[in-house]
Amino acid sequence: MGKIRINIRTPRYYCIVSTPNTYISLKDYNTFGLDVLAKEVIFLKDLKQLQDIPNLKEAMLIGGGSNILLTGNIEKTVLVNQTKGICTVTEDDNHIELAIASGENWHELVLYCIEKEYGGIENLSLIPGSVGAAPMQNIGAYGKEMKDVLTYVEAVDIKTLKTKRFTNKECEFGYRESIFKKTAKGQYFISSIGIQLTKTDHKLNTSYGDIENYLKEHGSSTPTIRDVSNAVIAIRQSKLPDPAELGNSGSFFKNPVIEKALFDTLKEKFPEIKSYPASDDKVKVPAGWLIENLGWKGKRVGNTGSHAKQALVLVNYGNAQGHEVYDLAKAIQKSVLDTYQIDLEMEVNVI
Repeated sequence: MGKIRINIRTPRYYCIVSTPNTYISLKDYNTFGLDVLAKEVIFLKDLKQLQDIPNLKEAMLIGGGSNILLTGNIEKTVLVNQTKGICTVTEDDNHIELAIASGENWHELVLYCIEKEYGGIENLSLIPGSVGAAPMQNIGAYGKEMKDVLTYVEAVDIKTLKTKRFTNKECEFGYRESIFKKTAKGQYFISSIGIQLTKTDHKLNTSYGDIENYLKEHGSSTPTIRDVSNAVIAIRQSKLPDPAELGNSGSFFKNPVIEKALFDTLKEKFPEIKSYPASDDKVKVPAGWLIENLGWKGKRVGNTGSHAKQALVLVNYGNAQGHEVYDLAKAIQKSVLDTYQIDLEMEVNVI
């Protein structure tokens, strides 16, 4: 396979530097809508410009800003990734492999693929954020995960500026995890990814009840990838607030995976507790159920709170500070631990 060239549509970048005693607001660059300030913001359009950024290893990267909680002003350089480009790597009658620049919007990529009749990521519709965050988080929804379609990740070593290609296996994917959140955290700038999709004989995943019910209600007995995408979009919009209207980062906590022995003990005390099989000796418990059962769903604390339709989603009701959201998250974690002996792990990155 030859070297892949990402077509970056705007081969320049620009920088905003504050004047003395002034800062630049990052309110428009995080989906919580937190009015956090930074001294310097660089809007990255061209990967070649990384070599011109001083102290790159100290900089903070923002993609779509959908998986971060900013708790205070940023003194370091902030890079807003706006690289763009989609191109074909390989293609035959049944499959196509695409290379996508990391600054592309994830949901816009899904819509692009559906328009082209490329199947495989329709269940991941309306997930906020950038393409670069998708493998980092191993995003997933309704029975599909990033790891199911990803062929590689290309990433720039922050120290050497050399590009390294990670195979699917080398990404060490787990539940909302990857090597980029573990041993390689902070060491790489993800520049592009490769995904393999189907052109014919799409294998649709409609096994989740919400999707099945939606398709039945809308008379889709032989659904297309567009039908599945429309179902997912409708379901997510009915449950999750639009960040443009109510600041949030989607699911704030991961669904915990616990030992079956602990679950059996909890089941005796809380017969209505929900679970899904994770392995022979472990089960996954819906974090939303745990939070809701403790009375947090819809509860407002100052300028923040747990959303009325989905307890997993913490929101900014207006003028919230990052530390308010963080304090609420810690309070929820404590109540879950005290009641169920379960450690809830935050899915967002707290900065």
